[in-house]
Formats: sequence, C-alpha cells, structure tokens
Amino acid sequence: MRLTSITDEARIALANLTDFASGMIAPSVRLGVTGLSRAGKTVFITALVHNLVHGGRLPLFSAAKSGRLAGAHLEPQPDDAVPRFDFEAHVERMVAERVWPDSTRRISELRVTIDYESASHWNRRLGRGQLHLDIVDYPGEWLLDLPLLARDYARWSAEAVALARLPARAGIAGPFLAALDGLDPDGTEDETVARRLAALFTDYLRAARADAHALSTLPPGRFLMPGDLDGSPALTFAPLDVAPDRAALPKSLAAMMERRYDAYRDIVVRPFFRDHFARLDRQVVLVDALQALNAGPAAVEDLRHALGDILEAFRPGRASWLSSILTRRIDRILFAATKADHLHRSSHDRLEAILRRLVGSAMERAAFAGAAVDVVALAAVRATREATVTRDGERLPAILGVPAAGETIGDTVFDGTAEAAIFPGDLPADPDVLFRQVAAGAAAGGDPAATASLAPDVSFVRFRPPRLERTAEGMTLSLPHIRLDRVLEFLIGDRLT
Repeated sequence: MRLTSITDEARIALANLTDFASGMIAPSVRLGVTGLSRAGKTVFITALVHNLVHGGRLPLFSAAKSGRLAGAHLEPQPDDAVPRFDFEAHVERMVAERVWPDSTRRISELRVTIDYESASHWNRRLGRGQLHLDIVDYPGEWLLDLPLLARDYARWSAEAVALARLPARAGIAGPFLAALDGLDPDGTEDETVARRLAALFTDYLRAARADAHALSTLPPGRFLMPGDLDGSPALTFAPLDVAPDRAALPKSLAAMMERRYDAYRDIVVRPFFRDHFARLDRQVVLVDALQALNAGPAAVEDLRHALGDILEAFRPGRASWLSSILTRRIDRILFAATKADHLHRSSHDRLEAILRRLVGSAMERAAFAGAAVDVVALAAVRATREATVTRDGERLPAILGVPAAGETIGDTVFDGTAEAAIFPGDLPADPDVLFRQVAAGAAAGGDPAATASLAPDVSFVRFRPPRLERTAEGMTLSLPHIRLDRVLEFLIGDRLT
C-alpha cells in the first residue's frame, strides 16, 4: 500500500538526514507510542519516564539489573513545533489526586536522556554513554486514517456504509443510515445536507466507540477529536451510498464530499504520516483487549480488523545507517495488552496469547521484513494486588483494588473509596476457543442478540491509581508496574550495551 508521493519521500529523507546528523553527537531513538481509545497511552508514557527518572524497580531491564544505568533526566524535545508531553501534570494527577490523566487528544513529544555505562570493557574506558529517547505520543485513531491515503472517496464510502449496515452497528448507525435513504449522490451540492450528514456520521462514530460497543474501526479519526479544524470543510463530509468504482458528477453532492475527503487526506492525514509517523525508529502499540472482551465477539473481531488496518501503515524493516538517512524503518514493534492488573497473574499468559492471535498476520509481515516483534501483557501502573476469594465454597484467584466511582458489577455500584476483592472471571486457556466464538459471531453478522452467548464469562472494572508507598525518609517511590522492565529491555536494551 503506497501512502506517499515522490515529494513526500524527499521531505521524509531530508528530515531523516537532519535527525542522523544530530544523532552523530548523541545517538537517539524515536519511539512512537500509540493505541486506540482508552488503551492507556498517557499512563504508559508517564510510568515509563517516571521509572527511568526516579530509579524504579526494573529487574528485567539489563542496564538497570547490572548497575550500568547511571540515571535519566528530561531535556527539551528536538521538535520545536510539537507540544511537549505534560509529564509533570500527569504524575501529579495520578500520585496526588489518584485519578487517571486525560486521554491523548493531540500529538506530543518528550525527550528522556539516559546515562549509562557500557557493558563492553573497552567502551567503558571511553567514558559514560548517553542515549536520547524521544517519545512521540499520538492518538491511535490517527493511525486508522493512514489507510485512507490509499483509498479514493468512492471506495471509502462503499466500505464505510457497508460497515455501518452490519448488525453490530446498524442500531447505533440508524439515524445516519436513515438520512442516506433516498438521498441522491448526483443531486446538487448542498452545504446544509453536508453538515447534517457529517454530524450524524460523527454521532454514530462516537456511539460506536462507547464502552457498550467498544468498536475500533472508526475513521476518520479527527471526527472524534477535531481540534482547531472543527467546523471546517475538511471535516464536513460523510460517506454516501455509492459503488466503489463510481465517478462523481461535477457540482454534485458526491463531488462535494469527494473534494472534502481529498482535502482531509491532504491537510490532516498526509502531513502526520510524513512529518511524524515516517520518522519513527521503534513503535509500541497498546491494545485494550479486555474492553473488547467485555463488549463481546463483535468488538473483538472489529479490534482485529482495526489493528490489521493500522499495521498496514507501518514501515517495518532492519535498521541500518543507510536506512536512517533515506527511508527510515521501524526495526522493533511491541504489541502490549494493557491493564494486565485487572486480571490475576494466572491469566496473563492467556491475555498475551489472545493478543498474539489478534495481531498474528501483522507480526508475520513485520518479522519477514526484518523487524523484531514481541507481545506482552502489561500494566504500566499497577492499580491492584492479588488476593483469594471464596465463592460457593470454591477458592478463586482475585484482584484487590479501589474501583472507580460509578463502576458496576451486577447490582453493585462502587463509590470510588472502598476497596473491593473482585474475581474478574477466566480467560480461555486456549485462544482458539475464543476465536472460534469470534468467527461464529462474524458469521452471524455481529448481531449482538445472536452472539451474546458466545462472549467469555468475564467482567472488568476500572480501578483508581494506587496509593504510592513512601520510604522511611518520606520519599515517594516510583510507580508500580507489571512488566514495564521487560518492555524497556525489548525497546532500548540493545542501545545501552
């Protein structure tokens, strides 16, 4: 899938050359962090940086385990036109207020400079090493837009309308689909009609993203986070009921929508790919598989489809000095199933196996291209601890934490202050069982009524951030986590040798 023009590639190469030249003084790694809505991007970055800067417990991070990690500190990021990731404010919200930070709404960047001693005796004689880790945070919904660069308006329209008519979506897309009925794409262009359709389409996308449905395939992503483009023609379009190979008549409603769709790709999508995404060295993809499991087989299948679309836009490959100048490649990709602390550790391997199945084909493509790929079950900030509960005389592995206010299990509504021991249920030991259920749901068109019995018997709630421990001297310890050290080892361990 070709996403760029020759001009784009030239501009990407120029940016890569600038990065390469600055890296000759102090090497850097550009790490992209993304994930779909509520996957935990902001929490992940905050926790990763907090543990590096404050000397967190990182036993599987070889540089820390061997004592070679001398320290880490924040520095101004290299891209002056990109907003800074507000690390300090996010830490304050989690530590002092015990609330999770707001979701990622825009691109931002943060530079962490890591000082280390080389594992090589010869290199240690040359002095302490230094690595700049440039973390680029951006909404996962923006990634869903990248495949639009390879789709013209007619093809996108046909796919979007067909998706909206699936049983899993038809109910929430009802007002939008009703507005399409009887609408002639060849009719005269009309601003009022365009605005009404765009508003109804946006309402449908917003409803599809809600917890009750947890659907993931929701482009155009900026419709859900318009920013300063709100109300502009570039965000005032919608799919029409047209054939994928249909040419729009001049001055028609379809021609108007096509023009605005093309403007969206040129003004919004292409610059993001060219200026940010194509310059990444390594990538973390955070996946909230538990939310999809909560919502049922249709949501799991939709997540699998969305991840496939996202990963088509990646440029995986083996890194070399030449590729860092010409066409940069992502040489390490980590898929992380977040919120592992919502499960007992006995289910963590099962969560990893489910994610591995969700991204299996994409992993194979990336590995074939020469990139290293891994999957991990992760909790960037551990909000629970493990316990055992007894139900009907049976002892069950449970988790203990403070559910967020308003969370429910059955008839129980949590107030956000009381600690509770919760048995979330068991993930299937064999992921094939789950994906046979997903396939059965897809065969039923994702109809919620037909697939309700296929959903795994699990129930997850959101927990408040933990109360941090303090040392005898009153110092706050680093944010607790699950496998953040394994994540660091995979992403940058090889650059600290």
